[in-house]
This record gives sequence, C-alpha cells and structure tokens, in this order.
Amino acid sequence: MSENTDTEDPSAPEADETKDTGEIADSDPPEAAESDDATPGEEHAGDADPGADGAADGNGDASSDDILPGEAATDGADTDSEKAANGDGDDLGSQVELDVEDAAVENPEEDLLGGIDIGSTADIEVPDRLVDQVIGQDHARDVVLKAAKQRRHVMMIGSPGTGKSMLAKAMSQLLPKEDLQDVLVYHNPDDGNEPKIRTVPAGKGEQIVDAHKEEARKRNQMRSFLMWIIIAIIIGYAILIQGSILLGILAAGVVYLAFRYGSRGNDAMIPNLLVNNANQQTAPFEDATGAHAGALLGDVRHDPFQSGGMETPSHDRVEAGAIHKSNKGVLFVDEMNTLDIRSQQKLMTAIQEGEFSITGQSERSSGAMVQTEPVPTDFIMVAAGNLDAMENMHPALRSRIKGYGYEVYMDDTIEDDAEMRRKYARFVAQEVENDGRLPHFTEEAVEEVILEARRRAGRKGHLSLKLRDLGGLVRVAGDIARAEDKEFTERGDVLQAKRRSRSIEQQLADNYIERRKDYELTVNKGDVVGRVNGLAVMGEDSGIVLPVMAEVTPSQGPGEVIATGQLKEMAEEAVQNVSAIIKKFSDEDISEKDVHIQFVQAGQQGVDGDSASITVATAVISALEDVPVDQNLAMTGSLSVRGDVLPVGGVTHKIEAAAKSGLDRVIIPAANEQDVMIEDEYKDEIEIIPVQHISEVLEVALAGEPEKDSLVARLKSITGQALEQREVGQPKNPSPQ
Repeated sequence: MSENTDTEDPSAPEADETKDTGEIADSDPPEAAESDDATPGEEHAGDADPGADGAADGNGDASSDDILPGEAATDGADTDSEKAANGDGDDLGSQVELDVEDAAVENPEEDLLGGIDIGSTADIEVPDRLVDQVIGQDHARDVVLKAAKQRRHVMMIGSPGTGKSMLAKAMSQLLPKEDLQDVLVYHNPDDGNEPKIRTVPAGKGEQIVDAHKEEARKRNQMRSFLMWIIIAIIIGYAILIQGSILLGILAAGVVYLAFRYGSRGNDAMIPNLLVNNANQQTAPFEDATGAHAGALLGDVRHDPFQSGGMETPSHDRVEAGAIHKSNKGVLFVDEMNTLDIRSQQKLMTAIQEGEFSITGQSERSSGAMVQTEPVPTDFIMVAAGNLDAMENMHPALRSRIKGYGYEVYMDDTIEDDAEMRRKYARFVAQEVENDGRLPHFTEEAVEEVILEARRRAGRKGHLSLKLRDLGGLVRVAGDIARAEDKEFTERGDVLQAKRRSRSIEQQLADNYIERRKDYELTVNKGDVVGRVNGLAVMGEDSGIVLPVMAEVTPSQGPGEVIATGQLKEMAEEAVQNVSAIIKKFSDEDISEKDVHIQFVQAGQQGVDGDSASITVATAVISALEDVPVDQNLAMTGSLSVRGDVLPVGGVTHKIEAAAKSGLDRVIIPAANEQDVMIEDEYKDEIEIIPVQHISEVLEVALAGEPEKDSLVARLKSITGQALEQREVGQPKNPSPQ
C-alpha cells in the first residue's frame, strides 16, 4: 500500500520522507526554514519535542498513572498480548484464582461463588484491560488475541448483549500505538480539486499545522504593516499635496481591499489536519454502526461561494470518514446488514487496497468535484450482527473477511462450574467499578445475581452469557440501594430489581394475564371438549397462556385443516404435522370433514414456532372423539409425526405464566425437565408433569375415564410406544437451547 509519505509538500518541496526516518526535517514553509532564531513557541515542525504524545520513536508512551481502568495496559501490555496470542492464558488474568487456604467452603464446586470468600465485591480485583474482563466467550477471546497479533479481520455473529463490541474495543487496546499516524491534506496548486495527502507519525501533524499557522501569521503581520504604511502615505499625500481628504480616504480604501483580498491566498498554504492521533492512548476504535456514506467513507463539505475569491480552499473542506480515522486501529460495524450495498462495496475496496480517496458523497454538492489522493485505511475490521445480518451482507465483503480473517459465533450460555461462578462474581465487581456510582454488592447479593444468570440460561447446568441484560439488573439493584443510602447492595435489592427490571414483553404478558382474569377469559376449572390451555412466549423472557380451540364440521368438498390466529410458517407446518397424527390415531374418517383450529387471542404478534403442537393435537382429538379436556392444566411441547413429544424453548417462563393464571398442572416435554428454573414462589403452586409421547399427554389431559381409557389404549396399540414399554434410563432428547 502506498502511504504517500513522500508526497511533495507544496510549501516545502524538499521535505524528506518520514516513513523511514520518523522525523520531519523540512516540513516548514520556506520562510520558516530561513528563520534560525525561532522562539520556543515558533519552533520548526521538524524540531518536535521527543516527549510529545505518540512520538515515532515509541518513547512517548503514557505512564501507568495516566491510564484509566479498562484502557491499555502499561509498558508490558504488548508483551502480554503477544503471550496471550501464543496461548499463554495465565498472563492474561482471564482466570479467577482460588486461594485454597482462604476458601469459603470445603467444596468450591458446590458453592455459588465458586469457593471465594468475600465480604463484598470491593474485595474482588478487576483487571485493567478489557480483554481480561471478557467472560465466557473463550473461543471469541482467543480469536481476537490472534487477530490483533496478525492483523486479521473478524466477523462476530450472535445474540445482542453477548460482548461483541467489548471484544472489538479490547482488540484496539492490543494493537501497538507506536504505529499510529496523522494524516494531513494540502492544497494542490496544480489542481485545486485534487488535494494532496501526507502521512506523518502521530503527534507530528499538530506541530506541522501550528508551524504553518505561525508563518502565515508572520506574513499577515508583515502585509498589514506594509498596508498601513502605504495607507498613511496616500492619506498624507492627499491632504498635504492635493488638499483633498475624500480622495485620500477613497484611495486608502482601495488599497485596504486589495491587501485583504490578496491575503486570502495565505490560508491555502495551511494544511488541514484530517486525522489527529496525537492524544491517542491506544489504537483508534471507530464504531461505524449504521453510519451514512459520508460518516463512513469521508466527505467534502459543500461551498456556496465558488468565485470572487471568497471560496474555501477544497482541502479545508475535506472530512475524514470512520475508515480513515480507524487507520492502524479497529473499525467496528454492528448490524452489518444496515449498511447499504454501495457502502459495503466501497468498504470492501478500502479493505482490499488499504487506502481510499475522499470525495463528496452528494452529487449536488460542490464537494462532488473534489477527490483527494488516496488516504490510508489500514484498519482491522470487526463486523458483528445477529444471524440475519449475514443475509443482506455483500457476499464479496464476507468473502474478504472470511479469506483474510476469522468468523466467530458468540455463545448464549456457558457451562456452570466453579471457575465460571468466580468470573460472574468478578463481573458484578466490574459493573460496579465501571459505573462508578453504585454501592458494592454483598456476598448474598452476588449469589442472587448468579442464580438469575442460571435461570436466564434456560438450560440446566448453564449460565447466561447475555451479560448486557444481566448488567442492567446489577445497575438497577445498585440504584435501589443507592436511593436508600445503603453502604452495600443487598440480596433484597437484587430481588426488588428483578421485579422492576422486567422487560416490556414481560410487563405486557403480566398485564395480559390480569386483563384476562378481569374479563373471565381464563378457564381453569371444569372439562371442555375441544379446548386446551396452550403456553407461549412473548419476547425472550415472558410467558402467556394461549388457549387453542378445535371444531370438526362437515365439509362441502375434500376435507381440510383450517387454522386461524396469524400463524407463521413454522406454526403452519406444525399444524400439518399434527394432522398426520390425527389421521393415524383417530377412528373418525376426516376425509369429508373440515378441522377448524383457532389460537384464541393470539394478538398481532401471531404464533411462531411449533411448541403448540401437542396443544393442537389434544384439542383436535378431543373434538373428534368428543372427549372433554381438563381445563385446570396447560401444556407445551413439539410433536413428531410419530407422536413423540420433543423439547421446546422457554419452559420456565411458560410454567410461571400458567401459575400466574391460576392453573394447577402443566405438561412439558420430558427432555425439558432439566431446564426448569422457576422462581421459588411458584414451586408450590403448580405441578409439573413431564411426558414423552402423545399418549401420555392424552392420558393426563383428557377427562371422562371410560372414553379416555379406550382412546389412550387405542393410541398405544397403534404406536407401540406406550409409556411402560420405554426402557429405563433411555437418553432424553437434547434441549434445543
């Protein structure tokens, strides 16, 4: 890549190359070079203070006292990052060591804090570097360390709040700041619409601009002095010789305007500091998420004055984009699919060439006529997003990242062990330290946060890695404690925060349940034919009771299954699968009957997913066989075409919704039994019944003993998969979560 370090300075034709020497010997205008007695405030750009920030020799690093928590480590940071990239994890502080002598319990594996003994989170040491604060994403963290060392691009795909932006910032701290550069834009006397670009070591750019400004000030002073002398001579001549004051004033005015008009050319001699890295403590980190073309690729401002000597020089109107500001650093783009295709194409060009010219992004602007020489864009790109981000991503751009970097999928959960629980305790300490206004958490409060992480994971033996949401819980709990002037945040504050920090979906679901009670829409007593209380989830953390009704009617033509309730694609397919089971299990000939299935009050969000499969099957079989269903229970579960009950997501929230609605029993897939993490207040209110086959569902749900027994016996004889025939210890279906 050509960095244009030897581009000729219009005002300093003899400028030495800075790329090799790291110094600027003759960067001053010719007038400055002639002045040997410059004062300290007027020193040449080439006489830069060796202690200036970001000096090219690398001796200008900030001391450790000047580095804030979470910023780059001190002098040994680069060494540490190199060790980490080589797999030496012990030097990274990524492990939370357990002092066996001070262990709080004999068996750390059973302790909620992993065996550490603390009075509060104030006793937990928080690492300075962001890369050491990352929790759970070990694979992604290793990739970032390697990518920083080898300067590779990275694409991170995963759920929001799993640490993608934090890892990108951590990467910028691992890059060497000694490589940083300033970028200057100079007026081109040969073509004003093609400004020249020059790169210099970080910190030199300000000195060059200051030197040019000082010389311009001296020239203006000299011109002003000369102008006032001429004006005085003209006025004196007009008064003493010609005897006409008016003539003298007019002549003086003409001279004044001439000097002022001529002095405007001096501004063109001052370069524009396009990228300034003088005060950068780490490599640049630019977040270009959702940036428009000008903010991402650079722009040239419009100038309404294009003639008469009033125009602004084109180089002064050039604006750097995120791709230029992130040179030698990290460019982070979250939700890559929000960038339009043209911007993605140009971004790919910048990655491939390592440089990108700046031009006006609006074709109606005068800036569209301006195009600079190529500006360095030697950045590491970190592209992030959810799974749908890859759909609208330019395939060539993804190929560029994949071919010259890494693709990483971010985990949603992590295995729950003593080491991870110690890290979660450190996570709480990190959140308190980073916020700076929260009281530290007591040991019991930290334990409650870890229990909530278990619950939000939705899987037995796992902890949630959606740490942004968990951090929100920590902050709400801390705010509650601070409002009450407490010294520490206690367990009660965390419990209160869990109620206050409910998501919008959770609040809507609770409101929905209450309103149904007010209008007596929830049926939780008696037996009804063709009606089953199903369970569904809103968002990710709230459950609702969703009744399903079925009716069988004579058909005017070939029989068909008709489902209403804004079913989406997966839900429609689930209904089709259920119809296959109905045809197999029912004695009724449904070829000349229509089966109507209604998801009652599904709402605008509709029904997505197949977790209502056993609900639909039970409702339809009940309607076909005219056998009532017990309304004091709810159910959730997917269904195979052979009648096996398959695991679904969100069982914990669904069970709690059933309990809130006053139901006494709930049927769930046996494979999901390990995932149940309901709150203590609901444990005594509802009975959980795990099942493995549709015959078991009907045996529990249907009322009317003779009819039910006959139907269940028929189902068992057809399928040959009765409950008692299953082998003890047979492996369960894996949870989809």
